[in-house]
This record gives sequence, C-alpha cells and structure tokens, in this order.
Amino acid sequence: MSSLRAKIVRATTGAYFSTIDANTADVREMRRKWHSFAGILKIAKGISVEAREYAGLHSEWLTPDEAFDGKLILYLHGGAYIMGNCATHRQMVSYIARAAGARAILPEYRLAPEHPFPAAIEDAVRTYHALLANGYSPDDVVIMGDSAGGGLTMATLLSLREAGSRLPAAACLLSPWLDLTASGESMSSRAHKDPWFKPGDLPIVSAYYCREDDLTHPLVSPVFADLAGLPPLYIQVGSDEILLSDSTRIADKVRDAGGDVEIETWPGMWHVFQVFVRRVPESRRAVCKIGDYVRRALKCAPAAP
Repeated sequence: MSSLRAKIVRATTGAYFSTIDANTADVREMRRKWHSFAGILKIAKGISVEAREYAGLHSEWLTPDEAFDGKLILYLHGGAYIMGNCATHRQMVSYIARAAGARAILPEYRLAPEHPFPAAIEDAVRTYHALLANGYSPDDVVIMGDSAGGGLTMATLLSLREAGSRLPAAACLLSPWLDLTASGESMSSRAHKDPWFKPGDLPIVSAYYCREDDLTHPLVSPVFADLAGLPPLYIQVGSDEILLSDSTRIADKVRDAGGDVEIETWPGMWHVFQVFVRRVPESRRAVCKIGDYVRRALKCAPAAP
C-alpha cells in the first residue's frame, strides 16, 4: 500500500497535469516555466556543484563529499526530449550521486523541436567519448536516465555498441520512454490509473522529436532494437504508469538476448516517482536502491546501514 505522503503528492501533481492539453500547449512556454520553477529545488547535503561546458554542452558536475575516486554517473535527464535541464534534475541526481558515492555529470543535450532526432543521441555519445578521452574508464561509468532520458540511455548504448566503442559498466533506467509508437498494452490497461499522462498525448509529443516514419527506428524506440551485447541494466518503473510495458518489454527482450537485467515495478507509483525523493518515502527507498546498484556495478563498498 502506498504511503500517505505518496497519495498526497500523487493527487496534487495529478490535478496539475489534468489541466494540460497536449493539443494546445505551447512547448516553449511550458519549458520556460518548468525550467524557471525548478531553480528553487534544493540539492542533497554534502554535494558540491560545478557548472561548466563539457563536450560542447553546458553541464553540471555533482560531487559527493565522500565520492569514490574515478567513479562516475552520466545522467541523461528526462522531459520528453523537449524539456529538462540541469535545474529540473539537479535535486534528484544529487541524491542519487550521494547514495551511490559517485560523481555525476548532468549534460544539457539539445532539445526538440529545435533539434529533433538524432541530435540528443549525438550529444550523449559525444559526452561519453569525451569522458573516456579525459581518463575515465568505461568500467567506472554508469549511464542513467529517466523517461526520455531512459530512452536516450538505451539509444546511447546501442549507438556505442554499433560503433564498436567500449561500453559502460551498467545502465539504469527510471520509468523509461522506450516506445514512441505507444503500442504497449499498458497504454490501455493503465490509462485509468496513470495520474499524469493520457495515451492520446504521446503521439502529439512524439511528433516534436521525430517524423512518423522514424517512430519504429531502434534508436527512437529501443523496444524494436536488437538488444544483444549490452551491459547490465537496472530498471525502476511505477505500476500505475502507461509506460509500464515499455519497461517490461525491454526487460524481456534483454533476457531473450542473453543479457543481464533487473526490473522493479513499484506498487502504486507513477512516472519518475523518484523525483520526489525529499517528500515521499517510496522515492527515498528507490533512490537508495539505485545507489546500491551503482555501487555494485562500479565495484564500490556498500553504503553504511
């Protein structure tokens, strides 16, 4: 059963999202408001933040006071490929970095509709290559992302694999958006439960990112990709989100391809519920589990009990 705090947050955020009409929403105005509001979010204690250009992108480096040397999270933010920046994700990533005991880099990749597919993938791949060129070992890097950032994480892994590049130690996906065709069964089975999104909104949002002909491209919708030869994956998804089957299908396909995947479906939770790490106990537990997974993947000591 969900905590009382989770129920309150779910109801209040759901009431807000119910007022948004994807058909008439002004993407740039929504982006401006979200980015501006996010500036008030507080980061975790014991985290230093350094903003600088990296691989041609504005990025932030979030470093825990007791970070393991040379260990890194490359975090690719969500926002449907049309929104999101350091301000919107700094808070959640700071808590993840602290839980993992690893430094994190949060790049601002190019956004659609100004920069549609494959611009975001190009930026993520370039950032990863820059990290390796500057001394990071692939074995010491975990790539991670939420929502569209989860899809971008998978697209980055696939691009690196196809290029013959060394792959990171592991990847983590939080409520990933992996099927822009919206063909998963949870689009209907969870439509009455999802407090944020309506299935009919997804084709409208997808059109900002790519052409209709590209919707089944494996780098746009990784559920249609060959998933052999990828590093271990860890997935967290809410039981009540319309994107649930994006996660379950990708997990099944990875297993069928002989890969290593862990998936957790959190009862009563919604899309990227981890973002409420300061307010919701389930979110805090989820972030701790992400930290534990990253520590194992990077062969670091476990967190103190």
